[in-house]
Amino acid sequence: MNFLFRSSVFLLLFLLLVLVGTLVPTRLLLNSALYSITNPIPGHVELNASRHSIEIPLNCSALDQTRTCPTNYPTTFAQNTDSWLPPTCPEYFRWIHEDLRPWARTGITRDTVERARRTAYFRLVIVKGKAYVEWYKKAFQGRDVFTLWGILQLLRKYPGKVPDLELMFDCVDWPVVRSADHVGANATTPPALFRYCGDDDSLDIVFPDWSFWGWPAINIKPWEPLLNELMEGNKRMEWKNRDPHAYWKGNPAVAKTRQDLMKCNVTENQDWNARVYAQDWTRESKEGFKQSNLANQCIHRYKIYIEGSAWSVSEKYILACDSVTLLVKPHYYDFFTRSLVPGHHYWPIKDDDKCRSIKFAVDWGNAHTNEAQAMGKAASEFIKEDLKMDYVYDYMFHLLNEYAKLLNFKPTVPPRATEFCSETMACSAKGLEKKFMLGSMVKGPANAGPCTILPPYDPSSLNAVINRKESSINEVELLEKKYWDNKKQ
Repeated sequence: MNFLFRSSVFLLLFLLLVLVGTLVPTRLLLNSALYSITNPIPGHVELNASRHSIEIPLNCSALDQTRTCPTNYPTTFAQNTDSWLPPTCPEYFRWIHEDLRPWARTGITRDTVERARRTAYFRLVIVKGKAYVEWYKKAFQGRDVFTLWGILQLLRKYPGKVPDLELMFDCVDWPVVRSADHVGANATTPPALFRYCGDDDSLDIVFPDWSFWGWPAINIKPWEPLLNELMEGNKRMEWKNRDPHAYWKGNPAVAKTRQDLMKCNVTENQDWNARVYAQDWTRESKEGFKQSNLANQCIHRYKIYIEGSAWSVSEKYILACDSVTLLVKPHYYDFFTRSLVPGHHYWPIKDDDKCRSIKFAVDWGNAHTNEAQAMGKAASEFIKEDLKMDYVYDYMFHLLNEYAKLLNFKPTVPPRATEFCSETMACSAKGLEKKFMLGSMVKGPANAGPCTILPPYDPSSLNAVINRKESSINEVELLEKKYWDNKKQ
């Protein structure tokens, strides 16, 4: 009896569901359950139903027909807010406020932007979610191309969310906007110029470098797949089984400080615990970069980071290796390195006494293996968690958003500017350039918005950050002095 009753109830419920299904339009069910997109064009939009995400493939055929960017891409960002709170951005995002502080009171006028044109490689204009570029000169090894490619991927990730703006970008390593030129009662507001690094004497606005999307000229892959390879490379050899010396390989010709480092190599008469090698990129290119696989270089307990003509993109690759990063005192910083803490993420090395400093660092680490291993792990975890590609895009978004808030004029598209989109760049690309573009392309709009940026530092908290770093470096230098004093006895 109970069985017959339950069967009857089940049958009635089933018939009711079928009836509802015939009354509610299928399209309405799909739209409410899966996604909403403005004016979709059949064949251009692919839906990954399991992730409820929209994928927009390259539409090279439309580009061939119209010679213009496709018009089907979403222009608004629909954030999924169901039971979701954005994460807090990593600490280094707070430096965005510091980099833009020179214009916090005055704002950024058109003249402020135009005065940056003197050294700029291109002008970027974003209007209604579309990117327009006015080129001034070509950058070394495609830096400008992959920087722009990265910005276009940001627009794909957050369509319609990046505000209208206009900026100048310089692709040379070293900063040029000297802070000393803009002090005093009669000083002019500094020009607003974007680039990849800064220093304590400059006011250039720091932006993520081109290599996050790949560096075809030297076969460095886009950051997302390369980071995965580096993490896998870390697993191949336990830290305590690695070569117990300090390793560096690079081009010493670009800077005197690197040429000085080469003197620390092992000789018949002296071993500074360093194994350093000059990289011949011309030869590597001819031989297919067989000796330059970064994931295969995580076999040393210690890896040296040293600047080139300015900061070097190699820093993130070295920090990712689980090795203790021996960081030769830097003059420059990029967008994320200001959150690195000496003694926790890396071991500071003197710039004016490199060999002895490296010798002590390696001896100390080999005598304190647990502490040294923990330092290497702290750095690689920072890179893995706080420098994932999602955060690189979020940094770009927040920087451009805060920058746009300061503009005192309405951005307009210059007559000589050209609209750029993923199709105009990737469809005509060849070889590694095309491979890296496709490998780093954002497939479609994000399911959620960017992380939440922390407020600016107040003077006391900023001083605390600076003092903590100085205190940690002083502590290491005292240990080093004691080590060498004992050697003299």
